[in-house]
Amino acid sequence: MSRADREAAARRIMERTPPPVPPELHRDAVRQGSRLLRRQTLLRRLMWLLLFAVTVAFVVWAVMVQPWVEPPSETTPPLTGW
Repeated sequence: MSRADREAAARRIMERTPPPVPPELHRDAVRQGSRLLRRQTLLRRLMWLLLFAVTVAFVVWAVMVQPWVEPPSETTPPLTGW
């Protein structure tokens, strides 16, 4: 099959009228799409809630432990000059 034949066959396929869409297909697509949007919205809200909870837990931990403060020395300095 030459290139011209392939192009002509492709044009014939693209110029054909599409088959009619069944009426229930639109309804099913809308239902599935709305279900998908609800699920994505729920997951997005859960992720924000999780991020908020982790942030609050980190702030509470940081206030309690105070990791920015240097821990007290556990050894005494040597005594000199007695």
